Amino acid sequence: MASDNKLQFWRRSAKVPGSLQPVYGAQHPPLDPRIHRPFLKEASKTNALSIKSKKVSSFHEFARSTNDAWDIGDDEDEDFLPPSTPPVPQPSAPASSANLSMSESQLADRRTVVKEEDGPGKVRTGSQQTNGRVVKSNSEAQLSTSAVRSPLQKQQSLPIRPIIPLVARISDQNASGAPPMAVREKSRLDKFRQLLGSPNTDLEELRKHSWSGIPREVRPITWRLLSGYLPANMERRELVLKRKREEYFGFIEQYYHSRTDEHHRDTYRQIHIDIPRTNPLIPLFQQPLVQEVFERILFIWAIRHPASGYVQGINDLVTPFFVVFLSEFVEEDVENFDVSSLPLEIQRNIEADSFWCMSKLLDGIQDNYTFAQPGIQIKVKALEELVSRIDEDVHSHFQRYEVEYLQFAFRWMNNLLMRELPLRCTIRLWDTYQAEADGFSHFHLYVCAAFLIEWRKEILSMVDFQGLLMLLQNLPTIHWGNEEVGLLLAEAYRLKYMFADAPNHYRR
Repeated sequence: MASDNKLQFWRRSAKVPGSLQPVYGAQHPPLDPRIHRPFLKEASKTNALSIKSKKVSSFHEFARSTNDAWDIGDDEDEDFLPPSTPPVPQPSAPASSANLSMSESQLADRRTVVKEEDGPGKVRTGSQQTNGRVVKSNSEAQLSTSAVRSPLQKQQSLPIRPIIPLVARISDQNASGAPPMAVREKSRLDKFRQLLGSPNTDLEELRKHSWSGIPREVRPITWRLLSGYLPANMERRELVLKRKREEYFGFIEQYYHSRTDEHHRDTYRQIHIDIPRTNPLIPLFQQPLVQEVFERILFIWAIRHPASGYVQGINDLVTPFFVVFLSEFVEEDVENFDVSSLPLEIQRNIEADSFWCMSKLLDGIQDNYTFAQPGIQIKVKALEELVSRIDEDVHSHFQRYEVEYLQFAFRWMNNLLMRELPLRCTIRLWDTYQAEADGFSHFHLYVCAAFLIEWRKEILSMVDFQGLLMLLQNLPTIHWGNEEVGLLLAEAYRLKYMFADAPNHYRR
């Protein structure tokens, strides 16, 4: 029976040994939809069926399913047209209106027409023949614009969205391209400043307004308050900041030299290995100065919390705090900012504030990182039970192909979805987590459930274990922005309202 299953797998799977496959857990670069078609959410039904078919029924299907480096400049629409539909005529390329299944003489005539249009001595990339396929020619005006197109543009067909850099920007831009609501945002910013400027900040009111996102200008001070690092009383804030920052650097003087001691050597070594792996494609986190800051923060936290010590994944939890507190002194996007250009005192303040706010976060989820990580085990089990109630089709699909929730959701709980989302989305998500009661420890469960159901169509389209795991560990969120995160949080709140306060609905 086992050998039959393996035989059926290789018959179904388009992947063969030795072919290029993404590494589990790798978020960058994003998957190429031309290679991994099942990840396209908006692909047409006809095209999806033709891709799944392993039997080539026509030359056009063969040419359309064959990836060729010379085709990188072709029009995007050609790859998405059904076999029976002629291509859309191009006004500047008369030959493109011919039928897809043209004869050899027609192909020769088309190449002749292209050469005549170009004139003697011109070389046009559009007139090259590749794998028996003539690439459509374009006018000089079209070539001047298409020549600078990035190959990533071809990955997106419908819907049309702004192109976002391969490295997810940290700024608060809305990746969905929605028009900015300047008036509304200004009103929200004024409300935040009014709350923060009062002698005693109303923390409940601040949480209420922070749930739907915090303006960038006031995010640093708001995060310090919501995490419990700063007191609500304005007069006490400066004294508390000064005392806590001095206390942190007192820990550095007292403990950091012990990183080479035999008792702490393994902990420091693991931290030293993990730091360069933290957001490796964002230049900010590859600066030696920043990596030294992270090493000090994580080492001091680990030796002050011996019950858990340092666990892989905690290194990711420093980055949102560091970026937010750095943004207080940087106007432009911070991913390329040289931290060493800041005054030493500001560098020290950012480091100390990041340490204390990360400590406050971990205090609420420390059972995730103690021996055997029981907190994560419980949360993954709760996620399985929750999904079985809200989407039985997805749950049954996992059971049918023997996919265990622990195989993909462990990382979701351990890293708080930071490996699944761009950093800009994580920062927006944490606005709500800090506004929500027990956001990191309890509300995160419902966010994970909503996040999983978001991909139900793609999940149900996968009919083998390997395909499901590759999808769940490489979800295509590189283009997500505030709008997508807002919808995710709204769905998570609905699930929490239905199940957290109605335990009988939660149980079978």
